[in-house]
This record gives sequence, structure tokens and C-alpha cells, in this order.
Amino acid sequence: MPQNHFCPWREEAEELKERLTSLEAKMATLERHVFGKRTEKLPTVATELRKDADSTAARAEAAKEKRRERAARKAEEAPARELHHAVPAEERHCPACGSEDLKPLGQGRTSVVYEYMPARFEKQVHVQEVLACACGRGVVTAPPPARVVDRGEYGPAFLSHVVTSKCADAMPLHRLAQRMERGGVPMSRSTLTDLFHQAASVLLPLSQHLLQCIASADVVWADETPLRVLDVKKTRLGYLWTFLTQNEAGQWLIGYRFSMGRASKTPREVLGGTTGALVVDAYTGYNAVTLPTGRVRVGCWAHVRRRFFDALATAPEAREALDFILELYRVESQARGAKVVRTAAHRELRQQHSAPVLARLRVWLETQAPRQLPKSPLGQAISYALKQWVALTRFVENERLPLDNNRSEAALRKAALGRKNFLFVGHEAAGENLAGLYALVATCEANGVNPEAYLADVLLRVQTHPHSRIGELLPHEWMRRRTADPPDSPLQPSP
Repeated sequence: MPQNHFCPWREEAEELKERLTSLEAKMATLERHVFGKRTEKLPTVATELRKDADSTAARAEAAKEKRRERAARKAEEAPARELHHAVPAEERHCPACGSEDLKPLGQGRTSVVYEYMPARFEKQVHVQEVLACACGRGVVTAPPPARVVDRGEYGPAFLSHVVTSKCADAMPLHRLAQRMERGGVPMSRSTLTDLFHQAASVLLPLSQHLLQCIASADVVWADETPLRVLDVKKTRLGYLWTFLTQNEAGQWLIGYRFSMGRASKTPREVLGGTTGALVVDAYTGYNAVTLPTGRVRVGCWAHVRRRFFDALATAPEAREALDFILELYRVESQARGAKVVRTAAHRELRQQHSAPVLARLRVWLETQAPRQLPKSPLGQAISYALKQWVALTRFVENERLPLDNNRSEAALRKAALGRKNFLFVGHEAAGENLAGLYALVATCEANGVNPEAYLADVLLRVQTHPHSRIGELLPHEWMRRRTADPPDSPLQPSP
């Protein structure tokens, strides 16, 4: 029989072998997820880098960092109240000689105890003075208190608490209503829902302007996550998108957008017509703003790393790829240690150290590709890395580009926690309102701004603030002006 004779059973055997390898990999991943130890999960890059560092030096540096964090938090600590404890009358004598001529010794012995003072709601009854003229024709009335909503019975701090409880603490509104009932405020979930959406409507100009500021930035991160929407006797699948950027001062601007689909319509609406870089995964929905003209696509090494980690169960050689990727992150750690991030020195460091690592990794990928079955976990990981290679290596030439898209994934974790608690949103408009409020709260938290204090102030200001200067009320600008302006400045928070 000729050597090149077609053998159907050989082709079938190769196909069965590939399917078996794929099934074995899926079974190993499932077993690790269900029965495996937590240490078998993908370790963080920081954990991997700490393993290589000198333990003593690493512990010393970690201790210094904790002390710096504690010192930075002191300014934000709870208000202090001094409680003085006097020596009882029956003990006010010297234990040595019995004399009662005792004098204070210094400031006394000090100790600190943190105590919880239960939060309380207050029912305010506003009485406006009314003055009448003796002529009987004129009446003067004191101005009414400022309200977020005309004839509304709930103040800005109350609305701020509702928004922060749901968006920052992921508390469902029915639980919040129960807590308010315990605090002495008659409340129902439907009323809280109305208040939540009223706050979103008032703050809509701010959340829209925040997204516009992000879209105008040179480097933008983006990602999306599913969010259920209530329908008749069932739920439909919607999506919450996040777009974020970091400005020159190092402040983070985080925006969200809700849509009923995962198509490219949302990225096009937010980023269409803009230029710069877009840091995303390989999802093709972002092609609308990157191809053929538009933003330059930047890949995510964290996604690549996860794929090679998943391949370890059936292909131990995947460890080599993980070691290469760890080298890339080690260079970034060196840049942070030298405090040269996003500078020319950072770019030079990448070109000197990261570029050679990428070259060796590319050779390894091309060598391994023909040896692996295309549908095997390692084969798919290699294919993913090679297809995304141009986007994955752009960071070498631009110090402002990150290695991964972890920032946007972290921005969606709060939404994922809320999704576990309140499960779904009532309708599409509710999803849009939730996205707008998520954006303001997340930007507050990313920049060290108390969201309750911020929202309580801007809920009143945004209605009369000039639209041309609406950016002054964004969280990072609000905090900067609050710190810089004198107490009687119009930009200081309302008392």
C-alpha cells in the first residue's frame, strides 16, 4: 500500500485524541474548582513577586507601608471625645504616708477605646417665620429650607445615605427600609426606590459629564459584566460597562454605562470619534472603536496569564510561559519601587528589560504551537497570545500603557457584589440610573472622598451650578476645591 494512502481511521484517531485532551483539561479544572485547595487558585502577581524577594527586606518594607497607611488614615479617624476619670474620694490619699495633699501628675494616664454610637435619623420640623405689616397689606415669609425635590420630605443627607448604602455597600433597598424602620422612620421599599431614582435624575448631568471626561482621555480602560433585568415572570440579560482613566494628577475617573446587549453599540456611543489607547481584553465588541481607525487597542497580560495557568493541569510546560509573564510584572514592580511609573525612565526600563523577555516568549510560543493540539488548553492559550501579540506588546513603547486590564475588572467587583445581593434591576431605566450613581460613588472611593458627604453636598449644588462649570462638582475636583478654598467659599460643602 502506498505510504501516502489516505487512512480515515488515523484522522479519526487524531480527532478523538484532541477531544480527549480537551475533556481531561475541563475535568481537571472542574476538580480543582470543586475539590481543590484554595492555594491551587491562580496566585496574584504580587504574591508571586514576594516569593522571589528577600523575606527580611520584604517584611520591613511591608511594615513601613502599613505605618504610612495608618498615618494617612489618622486624619480620617472618627471624632475623639475626652472622658475624664477622677480618683474616687475614698482613694485620694497617699498609699505610702497617708497624706491627702495630692497634686496632679502630668496630663494623666491616657488609653483609647473605640465605641459605636448608634446612627440615628432625625425628623426636622421647619417653621418659617411669617411677618405681617401693620398696614394689613404686606406679608413677609422666611425662605424655605433647600430641598433636592420640590415638596420632598427627605433631605440631601438622607438621599445620600440611600445611594451610598446601595452603590457602595451593595445593600438591597428592602433591607435598608427595614433598618430605617428600626431607626424610627416609617419607610417602604417602593419609597426608597423612588428616592434612589430621584437622586439619579438630579445627578444625571454629573454622571454624563464624567463619562465625557473619560472619553476625552488619552488612555482608557474598559470592561463589561452581565446584570439581570426583570421582565414578565422572568429576567433578561443586560450588561454594565465600565470606562475609566487616570489623569495627570494620578486621580481615577470611573464611569459606567448600562445596556440591554453586549454589542458594539455601547463602546461606540461612549468612545466613538475619540483617539488614544483602549485597554481591553480580546472581545470583538470593542472593534467598533479600534478598527480601522480610532483608538489603538492594548492587550491584557492578566487574561493571557489565566489561560496558561488553566493549562497547567494537563501541560506542565505552561509554567515556562507563566515565568516569562512574571518577569514582565517584575519590571513593573521595579518601576514602582524606583517611583518612575509613567515617566521616560519607565519606558527606558521596559525597553531594556521587558523587550528581551517578550522576544524570548515569542520564540517559545512559536516553538510550542506546532507541538500542541489546537483545541487543548495550552494550544488555545498559545493561539490567544499570538493573535493578540501586537496589542500585548504596545506597552513597551508607551510608558502610560499598563500591562493588564485589572483596573476595569476591579471597578466591576462592586457591581458583582451588588448583583449577588439585589439580583436584578427592575427595568432598563433603572439600570441606567444605577450605572450613573455607581460612577459617582466609585470615583469618590477611588480618590479617597467620602461618598456620603460628597453626594449630600452636590445634590443641592448641581441644580443651580453653571452647566459650563459642571466639572467642578466631580468628586476629585470637589475634594481639591474643598481643601483649597477658604471656609466661606461658595464651593465649600453646605453645613
